Amino acid sequence: MILDPASLAARAGVSNEAVELLRTSEVVDLHLESFIPPRLWGYDLHRSHAGSFPWGFFFGHLDLPRVHAGGLTAAMWSIATNILQPRARRAEVLQANVRALCATLARDPAVAIVTDASGFRAARQAGKHAALVSVQGGNAFEARSDGGRIACEHVDPSGTITRVTVVHLSSSSLGGTSSPLRVAGPTGLSEMGREMVRALDRARVFVDLAHVSERGFWDAMEVHDRALPAIVTHTGMRAVHDMWRNLDDRQARAIADTGGVIGVIFEAGFLGPRLGPRRARDGRAVIAHLEAVIRAAGEGAAALGSDYDGFIVPPEELRDGELAYARLVQHMLDARWREERIRNVLGLNFLRSFERLRP
Repeated sequence: MILDPASLAARAGVSNEAVELLRTSEVVDLHLESFIPPRLWGYDLHRSHAGSFPWGFFFGHLDLPRVHAGGLTAAMWSIATNILQPRARRAEVLQANVRALCATLARDPAVAIVTDASGFRAARQAGKHAALVSVQGGNAFEARSDGGRIACEHVDPSGTITRVTVVHLSSSSLGGTSSPLRVAGPTGLSEMGREMVRALDRARVFVDLAHVSERGFWDAMEVHDRALPAIVTHTGMRAVHDMWRNLDDRQARAIADTGGVIGVIFEAGFLGPRLGPRRARDGRAVIAHLEAVIRAAGEGAAALGSDYDGFIVPPEELRDGELAYARLVQHMLDARWREERIRNVLGLNFLRSFERLRP
């Protein structure tokens, strides 16, 4: 819902063509952590925080006014699992957070919470932002397991959750994280982690393999139902920047083979080195990773997954989410991308995956 295209073009420093293409496209971000600041200190998602110091570094990238003004038509809104929460209370706390996130989003009449592709289309036809509730950290469900078996109704008792990132920044009873900061635990998936993947498939919840170790990735793919799309919501590609958090070409192809998509993150340190001539200076670094996804896995596999408000520091021109998507479209045009490719990467690739998972 870009209310003033000319103003957005001027403030973002992009062409009217870029804003018009953005305005007429589905623009889906696979990973927003903008519910973290409200949980930590009462950050108001219903008020614009643009230009407020120190916003734009670890937090303050996005809020609902800037979602609408910047043309973001849909997003996966994440609830991150607090690993300091006692295991016995995690499932209860998760459901409370699901209710709180839904209530927060529902206060905005221009937002609709959607659980399937039909609801997505209805929301968009009504001119609303389509919000998909997701969970980062499958260990939120540990207390609901029964002897290692996790039932479908335990994963999604409300029918609201559309995605679970199986492993987050810490290893858990489900398996090992890709983070070099892990101190103990398995490097692959445990049997409970494998059962989590099976339970997500049975519940038709996206299996998200961002953050999992390389061994855990292949363990998950071994038990995942290949008739359903698996996704990686926020990552980079090792072909561009070889570091622990990013995917290699073989992993990207494995996701594409299921009909899934790979969202490229906006965190500068995952896009390129922190220092030196190859560091991520602007949105062209995101384009480079998207092109690496396309080379490895095909055009249908590439998507956006910013990780806004998830303790990230994007390249400077992407720190304000209201302006970022228009700037990315301009970089795509500058790279001579076809209009069809731009629309696919902005949102249609993800929507096709969602249609397969939950028509």
